[in-house]
Amino acid sequence: MHVGDLMAETGVKFGTSGARGLAAAMTDWVCYAYTTGFLSYLQASGVLVSGQAVGIGGDLRASSPRIMNACARAVADQACRPVNLGLIPSPAVAAYGIARGIPTLMVTGSHIPDDRNGIKFNLPTGEILKPDEEGIRAQPLVRPAGLFDAEGGFVTCGDGWRTDPAAYQEYVDRYLAFFPAASLHGLSVGIYGHSSVAREVYADVLAGLGARVTRLGYSDVFIPVDTEAIRVEDRDLARDWAAQGGFDALVSADGDGDRPLVSDETGSWLRGDLTGVLCARQLGARGVVTPVSSNTVVERCGCFESVRRTRIGSPFVIEGMQDLVAAGLAPVVGYEANGGFLLGTDIERDGRVLAALPTRDAVLVALATLVASVEQGKPVSALADDLPRRFTHSDRLQAFPTHIGQSRIQALSSGDFGRDKAAVEAIFAEHFGEVVRLDVTDGLRITFASGEIAHLRPSGNAPELRAYTEADTQDRAVDMNRICMTILAGWLG
Repeated sequence: MHVGDLMAETGVKFGTSGARGLAAAMTDWVCYAYTTGFLSYLQASGVLVSGQAVGIGGDLRASSPRIMNACARAVADQACRPVNLGLIPSPAVAAYGIARGIPTLMVTGSHIPDDRNGIKFNLPTGEILKPDEEGIRAQPLVRPAGLFDAEGGFVTCGDGWRTDPAAYQEYVDRYLAFFPAASLHGLSVGIYGHSSVAREVYADVLAGLGARVTRLGYSDVFIPVDTEAIRVEDRDLARDWAAQGGFDALVSADGDGDRPLVSDETGSWLRGDLTGVLCARQLGARGVVTPVSSNTVVERCGCFESVRRTRIGSPFVIEGMQDLVAAGLAPVVGYEANGGFLLGTDIERDGRVLAALPTRDAVLVALATLVASVEQGKPVSALADDLPRRFTHSDRLQAFPTHIGQSRIQALSSGDFGRDKAAVEAIFAEHFGEVVRLDVTDGLRITFASGEIAHLRPSGNAPELRAYTEADTQDRAVDMNRICMTILAGWLG
Protein backbone atom coordinates (compact mmCIF):
# COMPACT_ATOMS: atom_id res chain seq x y z
CA MET A 1 0.00 0.00 0.00
CA HIS A 2 1.04 3.59 -0.69
CA VAL A 3 -0.22 6.82 0.87
CA GLY A 4 -2.27 7.46 -2.28
CA ASP A 5 -4.04 4.11 -1.81
CA LEU A 6 -4.93 5.04 1.75
CA MET A 7 -6.46 8.29 0.50
CA ALA A 8 -8.75 6.41 -1.85
CA GLU A 9 -9.63 3.84 0.82
CA THR A 10 -10.45 6.25 3.69
CA GLY A 11 -11.62 9.42 1.95
CA VAL A 12 -8.98 11.39 3.86
CA LYS A 13 -7.42 13.31 0.97
CA PHE A 14 -5.12 16.21 0.28
CA GLY A 15 -6.67 19.64 0.51
CA THR A 16 -4.54 22.75 0.97
CA SER A 17 -1.06 21.77 2.19
CA GLY A 18 -2.14 18.56 3.85
CA ALA A 19 -4.68 15.84 4.50
CA ARG A 20 -8.26 16.49 5.50
CA GLY A 21 -11.33 14.36 6.14
CA LEU A 22 -13.93 13.21 8.62
CA ALA A 23 -12.48 13.01 12.13
CA ALA A 24 -13.93 9.50 12.48
CA ALA A 25 -12.03 8.43 9.34
CA MET A 26 -8.82 9.95 10.69
CA THR A 27 -8.09 7.02 12.97
CA ASP A 28 -4.80 6.69 14.83
CA TRP A 29 -3.57 4.41 12.04
CA VAL A 30 -4.53 6.83 9.26
CA CYS A 31 -2.86 9.80 11.00
CA TYR A 32 0.18 7.68 11.83
CA ALA A 33 0.38 6.56 8.19
CA TYR A 34 0.09 10.06 6.73
CA THR A 35 2.76 11.36 9.08
CA THR A 36 5.01 8.42 8.27
CA GLY A 37 4.57 9.09 4.56
CA PHE A 38 5.46 12.76 5.03
CA LEU A 39 8.57 11.93 7.05
CA SER A 40 9.62 9.17 4.67
CA TYR A 41 9.37 11.64 1.80
CA LEU A 42 11.59 14.10 3.68
CA GLN A 43 14.09 11.37 4.51
CA ALA A 44 14.25 10.23 0.90
CA SER A 45 14.80 13.87 -0.13
CA GLY A 46 17.63 14.29 2.36
CA VAL A 47 15.68 16.93 4.29
CA LEU A 48 15.19 14.90 7.47
CA VAL A 49 17.80 12.92 9.37
CA SER A 50 17.61 10.54 12.31
CA GLY A 51 17.26 12.27 15.67
CA GLN A 52 15.94 15.54 14.22
CA ALA A 53 13.13 17.40 15.97
CA VAL A 54 9.67 17.67 14.38
CA GLY A 55 7.23 20.24 15.79
CA ILE A 56 3.52 19.47 16.17
CA GLY A 57 0.74 21.95 16.97
CA GLY A 58 -3.04 21.79 16.94
CA ASP A 59 -6.30 23.72 17.03
CA LEU A 60 -9.14 23.59 19.58
CA ARG A 61 -11.22 20.81 18.00
CA ALA A 62 -12.12 17.91 20.24
CA SER A 63 -10.26 15.45 17.99
CA SER A 64 -7.02 17.46 17.70
CA PRO A 65 -5.16 16.18 20.82
CA ARG A 66 -5.71 12.54 19.80
CA ILE A 67 -4.48 13.20 16.27
CA MET A 68 -1.47 15.11 17.59
CA ASN A 69 -0.54 12.08 19.71
CA ALA A 70 -0.86 9.76 16.70
CA CYS A 71 1.43 12.04 14.70
CA ALA A 72 3.92 12.17 17.58
CA ARG A 73 4.04 8.37 17.74
CA ALA A 74 4.84 8.24 14.02
CA VAL A 75 7.61 10.81 14.46
CA ALA A 76 9.16 8.78 17.27
CA ASP A 77 8.91 5.54 15.28
CA GLN A 78 10.81 7.26 12.44
CA ALA A 79 13.68 7.81 14.90
CA CYS A 80 12.97 11.54 15.23
CA ARG A 81 11.97 13.70 18.23
CA PRO A 82 8.37 14.97 18.41
CA VAL A 83 8.03 18.38 20.04
CA ASN A 84 4.61 19.47 21.34
CA LEU A 85 4.10 23.11 20.35
CA GLY A 86 0.69 23.24 22.00
CA LEU A 87 -2.63 24.53 20.71
CA ILE A 88 -1.46 27.54 18.69
CA PRO A 89 -2.11 29.14 15.27
CA SER A 90 -0.91 27.45 12.09
CA PRO A 91 1.43 30.35 11.16
CA ALA A 92 3.06 30.12 14.61
CA VAL A 93 3.82 26.44 13.98
CA ALA A 94 5.29 27.18 10.55
CA ALA A 95 7.36 30.11 11.88
CA TYR A 96 8.82 27.90 14.63
CA GLY A 97 9.95 25.34 12.08
CA ILE A 98 11.37 27.87 9.63
CA ALA A 99 13.38 29.55 12.42
CA ARG A 100 14.95 26.20 13.35
CA GLY A 101 15.13 24.57 9.95
CA ILE A 102 12.91 21.65 10.98
CA PRO A 103 9.66 20.20 9.59
CA THR A 104 6.40 20.83 11.45
CA LEU A 105 2.82 19.56 11.43
CA MET A 106 -0.38 21.39 12.33
CA VAL A 107 -3.45 19.38 13.25
CA THR A 108 -6.44 21.42 12.11
CA GLY A 109 -9.55 21.36 9.99
CA SER A 110 -9.34 25.14 9.62
CA HIS A 111 -12.83 26.61 9.12
CA ILE A 112 -14.81 23.43 8.42
CA PRO A 113 -17.13 21.77 11.00
CA ASP A 114 -15.91 19.93 14.08
CA ASP A 115 -16.76 16.51 12.63
CA ARG A 116 -13.77 16.97 10.29
CA ASN A 117 -10.09 17.57 10.89
CA GLY A 118 -6.81 17.56 9.04
CA ILE A 119 -3.01 17.65 9.16
CA LYS A 120 -1.03 20.45 7.51
CA PHE A 121 2.55 19.55 6.62
CA ASN A 122 5.37 22.10 6.59
CA LEU A 123 8.86 21.69 5.19
CA PRO A 124 11.73 23.40 7.06
CA THR A 125 11.20 26.24 4.56
CA GLY A 126 7.40 26.46 4.87
CA GLU A 127 4.29 24.79 3.46
CA ILE A 128 4.54 21.77 1.23
CA LEU A 129 3.76 22.55 -2.40
CA LYS A 130 1.96 20.47 -5.02
CA PRO A 131 5.07 18.53 -6.15
CA ASP A 132 5.65 17.59 -2.50
CA GLU A 133 2.11 16.23 -2.29
CA GLU A 134 2.85 13.90 -5.17
CA GLY A 135 6.01 12.71 -3.44
CA ILE A 136 4.09 11.97 -0.25
CA ARG A 137 1.36 10.09 -2.14
CA ALA A 138 3.99 7.76 -3.62
CA GLN A 139 5.47 6.70 -0.27
CA PRO A 140 4.99 3.00 0.60
CA LEU A 141 3.25 2.09 3.86
CA VAL A 142 3.49 -0.94 6.11
CA ARG A 143 1.03 -1.23 8.99
CA PRO A 144 3.06 -2.21 12.08
CA ALA A 145 1.90 -5.52 13.50
CA GLY A 146 0.31 -5.30 16.94
CA LEU A 147 0.35 -1.51 17.16
CA PHE A 148 -3.29 -0.89 16.15
CA ASP A 149 -6.56 -2.62 16.87
CA ALA A 150 -9.11 -3.59 14.21
CA GLU A 151 -10.67 -0.10 14.22
CA GLY A 152 -7.32 1.59 13.71
CA GLY A 153 -6.83 2.76 17.28
CA PHE A 154 -3.57 2.33 19.18
CA VAL A 155 -3.27 -0.75 21.35
CA THR A 156 -0.84 1.21 23.55
CA CYS A 157 -0.53 4.98 23.60
CA GLY A 158 3.25 5.26 23.84
CA ASP A 159 5.40 7.58 25.94
CA GLY A 160 4.81 11.28 26.55
CA TRP A 161 6.61 13.87 24.46
CA ARG A 162 8.41 17.13 25.18
CA THR A 163 6.49 20.43 25.20
CA ASP A 164 8.09 23.66 24.00
CA PRO A 165 6.11 26.85 24.77
CA ALA A 166 8.58 28.94 22.73
CA ALA A 167 6.49 28.66 19.56
CA TYR A 168 3.66 30.71 21.06
CA GLN A 169 5.87 33.39 22.58
CA GLU A 170 8.05 33.76 19.48
CA TYR A 171 4.95 34.33 17.38
CA VAL A 172 3.70 37.05 19.75
CA ASP A 173 7.15 38.63 19.89
CA ARG A 174 7.38 38.61 16.09
CA TYR A 175 4.77 41.38 15.96
CA LEU A 176 5.64 43.20 19.16
CA ALA A 177 9.19 43.61 17.84
CA PHE A 178 8.13 44.87 14.39
CA PHE A 179 5.33 47.31 15.10
CA PRO A 180 6.33 50.36 17.18
CA ALA A 181 5.54 50.23 20.89
CA ALA A 182 2.20 51.85 21.73
CA SER A 183 1.33 52.03 18.00
CA LEU A 184 -2.27 51.08 18.88
CA HIS A 185 -2.50 53.30 21.95
CA GLY A 186 -6.00 54.64 22.42
CA LEU A 187 -7.76 52.10 20.21
CA SER A 188 -10.54 49.97 21.63
CA VAL A 189 -10.62 46.53 19.98
CA GLY A 190 -13.02 43.66 20.57
CA ILE A 191 -11.73 40.12 20.04
CA TYR A 192 -14.36 37.70 18.81
CA GLY A 193 -12.61 34.63 20.13
CA HIS A 194 -15.23 31.88 19.55
CA SER A 195 -13.07 28.70 19.27
CA SER A 196 -10.16 30.19 17.30
CA VAL A 197 -6.74 29.11 18.48
CA ALA A 198 -5.57 32.67 17.67
CA ARG A 199 -7.70 34.35 20.31
CA GLU A 200 -5.04 34.57 23.04
CA VAL A 201 -2.40 35.68 20.53
CA TYR A 202 -4.68 38.53 19.50
CA ALA A 203 -5.14 39.53 23.14
CA ASP A 204 -1.41 39.49 23.95
CA VAL A 205 -0.30 41.32 20.78
CA LEU A 206 -3.02 43.97 20.72
CA ALA A 207 -2.62 44.75 24.42
CA GLY A 208 1.15 44.71 24.01
CA LEU A 209 0.86 47.46 21.36
CA GLY A 210 -1.32 49.61 23.58
CA ALA A 211 -4.89 48.76 22.53
CA ARG A 212 -7.72 48.37 25.03
CA VAL A 213 -8.86 44.77 24.54
CA THR A 214 -12.26 43.22 25.24
CA ARG A 215 -12.81 39.48 24.87
CA LEU A 216 -16.11 38.60 23.18
CA GLY A 217 -17.94 35.40 22.31
CA TYR A 218 -15.39 32.88 23.60
CA SER A 219 -16.69 29.32 23.28
CA ASP A 220 -15.67 25.92 24.64
CA VAL A 221 -17.53 24.28 21.75
CA PHE A 222 -15.94 24.46 18.31
CA ILE A 223 -17.58 26.99 15.96
CA PRO A 224 -16.76 26.69 12.22
CA VAL A 225 -16.18 30.34 11.30
CA ASP A 226 -15.57 30.65 7.54
CA THR A 227 -14.16 34.03 6.52
CA GLU A 228 -15.40 33.58 2.94
CA ALA A 229 -18.94 32.63 3.92
CA ILE A 230 -19.60 34.53 7.12
CA ARG A 231 -22.56 33.21 9.07
CA VAL A 232 -25.56 35.45 9.62
CA GLU A 233 -25.15 35.07 13.38
CA ASP A 234 -21.55 36.29 13.18
CA ARG A 235 -22.66 39.37 11.24
CA ASP A 236 -25.37 40.07 13.81
CA LEU A 237 -23.01 39.56 16.75
CA ALA A 238 -20.48 42.00 15.30
CA ARG A 239 -23.05 44.73 14.72
CA ASP A 240 -24.49 44.28 18.22
CA TRP A 241 -21.07 44.42 19.86
CA ALA A 242 -20.09 47.50 17.86
CA ALA A 243 -23.33 49.26 18.80
CA GLN A 244 -22.93 48.50 22.49
CA GLY A 245 -19.18 48.62 23.02
CA GLY A 246 -17.89 51.69 21.20
CA PHE A 247 -15.12 49.71 19.50
CA ASP A 248 -12.77 51.06 16.85
CA ALA A 249 -12.68 47.56 15.33
CA LEU A 250 -13.40 43.92 15.96
CA VAL A 251 -10.93 41.15 15.09
CA SER A 252 -11.28 37.41 14.77
CA ALA A 253 -9.94 34.44 12.80
CA ASP A 254 -10.91 30.98 11.67
CA GLY A 255 -10.20 27.87 13.72
CA ASP A 256 -6.45 27.67 13.15
CA GLY A 257 -5.77 31.40 12.97
CA ASP A 258 -4.59 31.71 9.39
CA ARG A 259 -7.65 33.54 7.95
CA PRO A 260 -8.62 36.87 9.52
CA LEU A 261 -11.84 38.69 10.16
CA VAL A 262 -11.53 42.43 10.73
CA SER A 263 -14.53 44.73 11.16
CA ASP A 264 -14.81 48.49 11.02
CA GLU A 265 -16.22 50.61 13.84
CA THR A 266 -19.79 49.75 12.80
CA GLY A 267 -19.25 46.01 13.12
CA SER A 268 -19.21 45.36 9.38
CA TRP A 269 -16.73 42.60 8.54
CA LEU A 270 -14.32 43.59 5.76
CA ARG A 271 -13.80 41.25 2.82
CA GLY A 272 -10.52 39.36 2.86
CA ASP A 273 -9.59 40.47 -0.64
CA LEU A 274 -9.98 44.11 0.51
CA THR A 275 -7.94 43.73 3.70
CA GLY A 276 -5.32 41.97 1.56
CA VAL A 277 -4.92 45.13 -0.54
CA LEU A 278 -4.90 47.37 2.55
CA CYS A 279 -2.29 45.20 4.26
CA ALA A 280 -0.08 44.97 1.15
CA ARG A 281 -0.22 48.74 0.73
CA GLN A 282 0.55 49.39 4.41
CA LEU A 283 3.61 47.10 4.23
CA GLY A 284 4.91 48.80 1.07
CA ALA A 285 4.71 45.73 -1.18
CA ARG A 286 5.90 46.07 -4.77
CA GLY A 287 4.75 42.64 -5.94
CA VAL A 288 1.44 40.99 -5.02
CA VAL A 289 0.23 37.46 -5.75
CA THR A 290 -3.41 36.49 -5.27
CA PRO A 291 -5.79 33.85 -6.62
CA VAL A 292 -8.11 34.44 -9.54
CA SER A 293 -11.08 34.67 -7.13
CA SER A 294 -9.92 37.92 -5.50
CA ASN A 295 -11.40 41.36 -6.17
CA THR A 296 -9.99 43.18 -9.21
CA VAL A 297 -9.34 46.28 -7.07
CA VAL A 298 -5.78 44.98 -6.63
CA GLU A 299 -5.05 45.74 -10.29
CA ARG A 300 -7.33 48.76 -10.59
CA CYS A 301 -5.81 50.64 -7.63
CA GLY A 302 -2.38 51.02 -9.29
CA CYS A 303 -0.58 50.61 -5.94
CA PHE A 304 1.67 47.74 -7.00
CA GLU A 305 4.30 47.23 -9.70
CA SER A 306 3.31 43.63 -10.38
CA VAL A 307 0.14 41.63 -9.67
CA ARG A 308 0.11 37.92 -10.45
CA ARG A 309 -3.02 35.73 -10.43
CA THR A 310 -2.97 32.03 -9.54
CA ARG A 311 -5.21 29.08 -8.86
CA ILE A 312 -6.93 29.07 -5.46
CA GLY A 313 -4.81 27.70 -2.62
CA SER A 314 -1.78 28.88 -0.69
CA PRO A 315 0.65 26.50 -2.47
CA PHE A 316 -0.11 28.27 -5.75
CA VAL A 317 0.25 31.71 -4.16
CA ILE A 318 3.61 30.65 -2.70
CA GLU A 319 4.84 29.45 -6.09
CA GLY A 320 3.77 32.79 -7.58
CA MET A 321 5.65 34.71 -4.90
CA GLN A 322 8.74 32.61 -5.56
CA ASP A 323 8.55 33.53 -9.24
CA LEU A 324 8.38 37.26 -8.48
CA VAL A 325 11.27 37.04 -6.03
CA ALA A 326 13.32 35.11 -8.61
CA ALA A 327 12.63 37.96 -11.05
CA GLY A 328 14.26 40.35 -8.57
CA LEU A 329 11.17 41.99 -7.11
CA ALA A 330 10.87 42.87 -3.40
CA PRO A 331 9.03 43.22 -1.13
CA VAL A 332 6.65 40.51 -2.34
CA VAL A 333 3.48 39.47 -0.55
CA GLY A 334 0.45 37.31 -1.24
CA TYR A 335 -3.10 37.05 0.00
CA GLU A 336 -6.20 34.99 -0.63
CA ALA A 337 -9.87 35.95 -0.86
CA ASN A 338 -10.30 34.37 2.57
CA GLY A 339 -7.96 37.08 3.96
CA GLY A 340 -4.97 34.87 4.75
CA PHE A 341 -1.79 36.91 4.14
CA LEU A 342 1.64 35.57 3.16
CA LEU A 343 5.07 37.22 3.21
CA GLY A 344 7.32 36.11 0.36
CA THR A 345 10.19 38.35 1.49
CA ASP A 346 11.25 40.17 4.63
CA ILE A 347 9.56 43.50 5.31
CA GLU A 348 11.82 46.26 6.67
CA ARG A 349 10.63 49.48 8.26
CA ASP A 350 12.67 51.99 10.28
CA GLY A 351 15.35 49.40 10.98
CA ARG A 352 12.88 46.75 12.16
CA VAL A 353 12.51 43.56 10.15
CA LEU A 354 9.50 41.27 9.86
CA ALA A 355 10.84 37.96 8.59
CA ALA A 356 9.30 36.29 5.56
CA LEU A 357 6.54 33.83 6.42
CA PRO A 358 5.25 32.04 3.29
CA THR A 359 2.09 30.68 4.85
CA ARG A 360 -1.32 32.21 5.53
CA ASP A 361 -1.49 34.48 8.57
CA ALA A 362 -4.42 36.29 10.22
CA VAL A 363 -2.80 38.38 12.94
CA LEU A 364 -0.65 40.45 10.56
CA VAL A 365 -3.72 41.57 8.61
CA ALA A 366 -5.50 42.85 11.71
CA LEU A 367 -2.40 44.66 12.97
CA ALA A 368 -1.57 46.30 9.63
CA THR A 369 -5.18 47.46 9.24
CA LEU A 370 -5.33 48.96 12.73
CA VAL A 371 -1.91 50.61 12.43
CA ALA A 372 -2.96 52.12 9.09
CA SER A 373 -6.07 53.52 10.79
CA VAL A 374 -3.94 55.19 13.48
CA GLU A 375 -1.25 56.48 11.11
CA GLN A 376 -3.76 57.90 8.63
CA GLY A 377 -6.03 59.29 11.34
CA LYS A 378 -9.02 57.56 9.75
CA PRO A 379 -11.61 55.10 11.05
CA VAL A 380 -11.26 51.61 9.61
CA SER A 381 -14.35 52.20 7.47
CA ALA A 382 -12.54 55.01 5.60
CA LEU A 383 -9.28 53.20 4.80
CA ALA A 384 -10.52 52.10 1.37
CA ASP A 385 -12.10 55.40 0.37
CA ASP A 386 -9.29 56.16 -2.08
CA LEU A 387 -9.53 52.75 -3.77
CA PRO A 388 -11.71 51.98 -6.82
CA ARG A 389 -15.25 51.05 -5.82
CA ARG A 390 -15.48 47.33 -6.44
CA PHE A 391 -17.34 44.98 -4.15
CA THR A 392 -17.33 41.22 -3.78
CA HIS A 393 -19.51 38.68 -2.04
CA SER A 394 -19.22 34.92 -1.66
CA ASP A 395 -21.33 32.07 -0.39
CA ARG A 396 -21.42 28.30 -0.61
CA LEU A 397 -23.79 25.39 -0.96
CA GLN A 398 -22.85 22.77 1.60
CA ALA A 399 -23.34 19.02 1.20
CA PHE A 400 -22.92 19.54 -2.55
CA PRO A 401 -21.18 16.46 -4.01
CA THR A 402 -17.86 17.52 -5.49
CA HIS A 403 -18.21 15.35 -8.58
CA ILE A 404 -21.52 17.00 -9.51
CA GLY A 405 -20.07 20.49 -9.22
CA GLN A 406 -17.02 19.53 -11.24
CA SER A 407 -19.01 17.85 -14.01
CA ARG A 408 -21.43 20.77 -14.39
CA ILE A 409 -18.61 23.31 -14.57
CA GLN A 410 -16.61 21.15 -16.99
CA ALA A 411 -19.64 21.05 -19.26
CA LEU A 412 -19.49 24.86 -19.46
CA SER A 413 -15.75 25.05 -20.14
CA SER A 414 -14.92 22.83 -23.10
CA GLY A 415 -12.28 25.19 -24.48
CA ASP A 416 -14.34 26.42 -27.41
CA PHE A 417 -15.26 30.00 -26.40
CA GLY A 418 -18.18 30.32 -28.81
CA ARG A 419 -19.80 27.14 -27.61
CA ASP A 420 -19.04 27.82 -23.93
CA LYS A 421 -20.28 31.41 -24.21
CA ALA A 422 -23.61 30.19 -25.56
CA ALA A 423 -23.93 27.55 -22.83
CA VAL A 424 -23.12 30.00 -20.04
CA GLU A 425 -25.42 32.69 -21.43
CA ALA A 426 -28.26 30.19 -21.60
CA ILE A 427 -28.02 29.96 -17.80
CA PHE A 428 -26.89 33.43 -16.72
CA ALA A 429 -27.64 35.99 -19.47
CA GLU A 430 -31.18 36.57 -18.24
CA HIS A 431 -29.75 37.90 -14.99
CA PHE A 432 -26.33 39.30 -15.89
CA GLY A 433 -26.24 39.95 -19.65
CA GLU A 434 -23.67 39.13 -22.33
CA VAL A 435 -20.54 37.08 -21.51
CA VAL A 436 -17.27 38.62 -22.71
CA ARG A 437 -14.66 36.45 -20.99
CA LEU A 438 -14.36 32.97 -19.49
CA ASP A 439 -11.44 32.10 -17.22
CA VAL A 440 -10.86 28.46 -16.26
CA THR A 441 -7.73 29.00 -14.16
CA ASP A 442 -9.65 27.52 -11.22
CA GLY A 443 -13.31 26.71 -11.62
CA LEU A 444 -15.19 28.99 -14.01
CA ARG A 445 -14.85 32.78 -13.73
CA ILE A 446 -17.35 34.62 -15.95
CA THR A 447 -16.95 38.29 -16.89
CA PHE A 448 -20.02 39.99 -18.30
CA ALA A 449 -20.19 43.01 -20.63
CA SER A 450 -21.30 45.11 -17.64
CA GLY A 451 -17.97 44.41 -15.92
CA GLU A 452 -19.70 42.24 -13.34
CA ILE A 453 -18.10 38.89 -12.48
CA ALA A 454 -19.41 35.52 -11.29
CA HIS A 455 -16.94 32.81 -10.32
CA LEU A 456 -18.08 29.22 -9.66
CA ARG A 457 -15.82 26.69 -7.99
CA PRO A 458 -16.18 23.36 -6.16
CA SER A 459 -14.25 23.40 -2.88
CA GLY A 460 -11.07 21.37 -2.75
CA ASN A 461 -11.49 20.67 0.99
CA ALA A 462 -15.12 19.74 1.50
CA PRO A 463 -18.30 18.80 -0.44
CA GLU A 464 -19.20 22.42 -1.15
CA LEU A 465 -19.83 24.55 -4.23
CA ARG A 466 -18.80 28.21 -3.90
CA ALA A 467 -19.81 31.29 -5.82
CA TYR A 468 -17.86 34.56 -5.79
CA THR A 469 -19.48 37.66 -7.29
CA GLU A 470 -18.08 41.13 -8.02
CA ALA A 471 -19.90 44.36 -8.92
CA ASP A 472 -19.76 48.15 -8.54
CA THR A 473 -21.97 48.16 -5.44
CA GLN A 474 -22.18 45.87 -2.43
CA ASP A 475 -25.93 45.39 -2.86
CA ARG A 476 -25.46 44.26 -6.45
CA ALA A 477 -22.66 41.83 -5.51
CA VAL A 478 -24.90 40.32 -2.82
CA ASP A 479 -27.87 40.12 -5.18
CA MET A 480 -25.74 38.45 -7.86
CA ASN A 481 -24.59 35.90 -5.33
CA ARG A 482 -28.14 35.15 -4.26
CA ILE A 483 -29.07 34.53 -7.91
CA CYS A 484 -26.04 32.26 -8.38
CA MET A 485 -26.93 30.26 -5.26
CA THR A 486 -30.43 29.68 -6.62
CA ILE A 487 -29.10 28.56 -10.01
CA LEU A 488 -26.47 26.27 -8.50
CA ALA A 489 -28.97 24.70 -6.08
CA GLY A 490 -30.99 23.73 -9.14
CA TRP A 491 -28.03 21.66 -10.36
CA LEU A 492 -28.84 19.14 -7.63
CA GLY A 493 -32.40 18.79 -8.90
